[in-house]
Amino acid sequence: MSQESTAAVAIPNRSDVPEYETWDLTPVFADDAAAAAAHTAIEAELPALAAYAGRLGESASTLAEALILRDDLERRLSLVYLYAHLRHDEDSQNQTYVALEARARALVTRYQTAVSWFAPELAMLDPALLARFLTEDRRLAVYRHALGDIARRHPHILSLPEEKLLARTGEVMSSSRTIFNTLNNADLVFPQIRDEEGREVELSHARYGRFLESRDPRVRRDAFTGLYSVYAQFRNTFAATLSATVKQHNALAESRGYSSARARALFDAPIPEAVYDNLVATINSRLDLLHDYVALRRELMGLEEVHSYDLYVPIVPRVDVRYSFTEARDLLGKALAPLGSDYLALLERAFTERWIDYADNRGKRSGAYSSGSYGTPPYILMNWQGTLDNVYTLAHELGHSMHSWYTHQNQPYVYSDYAIFLAEIASTTNENLLTDYLLRTENDPRLRAYVINHYLDGVKGTVFRQTQFAEFEQLIHEADREGTALTAAWLSEQYAGLNRRYYGPALSFDEEIALEWARIPHFYLNFYVYQYATGFSAATAFAEQILTEGEPAVQRYIGFLRAGSSAWPLDVLREAGLDMTSPAPIAATLDRFADYLAQFRDLLADPAAAARGGSA
Repeated sequence: MSQESTAAVAIPNRSDVPEYETWDLTPVFADDAAAAAAHTAIEAELPALAAYAGRLGESASTLAEALILRDDLERRLSLVYLYAHLRHDEDSQNQTYVALEARARALVTRYQTAVSWFAPELAMLDPALLARFLTEDRRLAVYRHALGDIARRHPHILSLPEEKLLARTGEVMSSSRTIFNTLNNADLVFPQIRDEEGREVELSHARYGRFLESRDPRVRRDAFTGLYSVYAQFRNTFAATLSATVKQHNALAESRGYSSARARALFDAPIPEAVYDNLVATINSRLDLLHDYVALRRELMGLEEVHSYDLYVPIVPRVDVRYSFTEARDLLGKALAPLGSDYLALLERAFTERWIDYADNRGKRSGAYSSGSYGTPPYILMNWQGTLDNVYTLAHELGHSMHSWYTHQNQPYVYSDYAIFLAEIASTTNENLLTDYLLRTENDPRLRAYVINHYLDGVKGTVFRQTQFAEFEQLIHEADREGTALTAAWLSEQYAGLNRRYYGPALSFDEEIALEWARIPHFYLNFYVYQYATGFSAATAFAEQILTEGEPAVQRYIGFLRAGSSAWPLDVLREAGLDMTSPAPIAATLDRFADYLAQFRDLLADPAAAARGGSA
């Protein structure tokens, strides 16, 4: 670890970066020619699916053959697409891979069209018939849980003519979301503002986040007011698109016999609605913590008033430390050591077998992600700059990759994915373990403060903020069912009240924040956002169990990583020792937040004393 800034250097072309900084994709395909051959073979076999249309209920043998063919094509297609999108993302200037990725996307569309009849037809099979089929063909045994899910959904399946009608209107029903995305991403033109150096720069979605982290309050304010001035111009259009989406959610729920749009969304998971209610109720009972956080932010940043645009700049300036990739690897090996020797051995494979593409080259996709397929390494893309944030990002993506690896190695293809409800737990567990290690081993008060600041902002943005979104989402769906018109004025009034309640009296109210509902794409996804908050809380609980109980907790956690979608999400967590139907994990996360908030205040009040405090 170094405290010297790296010298500015030109960004290299992909061909000039060392091989060890790039991923090894030969486990997917030996070369481009092999990928092309696999693509051609799948194209030739797609028509075979049509032979089973209308025949899934014919016999157990026919159903088994159809499921096996579908899964085989899908598995092989996932390899073709994985190879193409990874090659494209490593260098989007390479026209060969631009074309390869486009061809792969087109093949995915062709496959989805060819198999579009499958799920509706399977869903309409009589549960008694499916139960009989399971006893008649042993090849169906692996599908028992999946077919049980089909049977579970059967009461909400309509008649064949009704299902066909709904299928035909699907594109029309989702048009409001399409219009929102088009308007939000393509048509909005934001004003220019002056950056920290006084240069005129055009505001954009991507730049907005960066400007809100500026140390210059004028830049933060100008970005905030500039962005919302545009949303204000189109507030009635955004209200119309959101209202139409809410009506669509409510109409679909009613047509399928659900009590509400929320009931339909959570039934799909399946997650009891009590989990949602527990989250909202528990967060609301501890909003004083968020109020304290805002007040502390105002105090420590030396602001007379703290505004909505002041909530994203780190309270502690970014620490000027740099980690080489090797140093980060060593650090994560120590931080994740509580997960056991098997986990560490797998972590070592990620580095030595080049699962991670960390080169910073021209044309490479920005950001970071974990992406793999059944039978391949779970690859990681990132652009290494050597910051502590990069170390956290690497820990996060390694969590995703380890989750995928354990699942793929222990589950058949049909259960090789994991539910969205579980998706962010492993990644955030790794982050929590890294935070704990840094606070136990680092004495530099600046670094300790930065680490705690990172955690506090994570809870603020992922637990409090996403629960606020979840509460608003429920509010507008219920209002629509009761006949309330979701106008821009009404939506803004409700959102403003919710925002005041969440952030408390220390936050000076900005009229613009009342329009925040207009720019949140997740409101078009039908009760999705609450899972960010539950996932963060589950990760906090897992990290605590691992650190305090040791081996028994580790074995339960590895069992969670191995489970995939072989059981319902809450059952997977319960088997691992975590009951998310209880408010306890949420409350424990808030307790941890309160503890870190107190440490943060003490640290910045007396850095020397706090540094001697040792473990967090």
